[in-house]
Amino acid sequence: MAQHVKILGILHIVFGALCVLGGLICLAVMGGIAGIVGSSDQSGDAAVAVPVLAAIGLFVCILCLVVGLPGLVGGIGLLQFRSWARITVIVISALDLIHIPFGTALGIYGFWVLLNPETEAMFNRPPIPAMPQQRA
Repeated sequence: MAQHVKILGILHIVFGALCVLGGLICLAVMGGIAGIVGSSDQSGDAAVAVPVLAAIGLFVCILCLVVGLPGLVGGIGLLQFRSWARITVIVISALDLIHIPFGTALGIYGFWVLLNPETEAMFNRPPIPAMPQQRA
């Protein structure tokens, strides 16, 4: 099951990073459109459109960050076998179920991996202490 946990962590990192990247691209595109509209306007009618376009881009960017960052952080935590990451990704997997078809598949896979008794025991183990550095 450790291999499945690592795969699930990588998938959440990829999907979270894609969502964050999509939000940043949307912000750049909408900001670029707002800049083009503002600079090409001769009559002054774009004074209303430019802030609206920028606000839409900012809203979509923030929405994508809110959706993508928890998956990104949870995936990193899963790769490190942190106990908080298991609970976080279970919640994210439940939210992923509404994102048809890839999110649904990821959510079902997340439930299968993280609700397995073997995986639960893996995350409930005390962490292995780091080996002390030996001085020469």
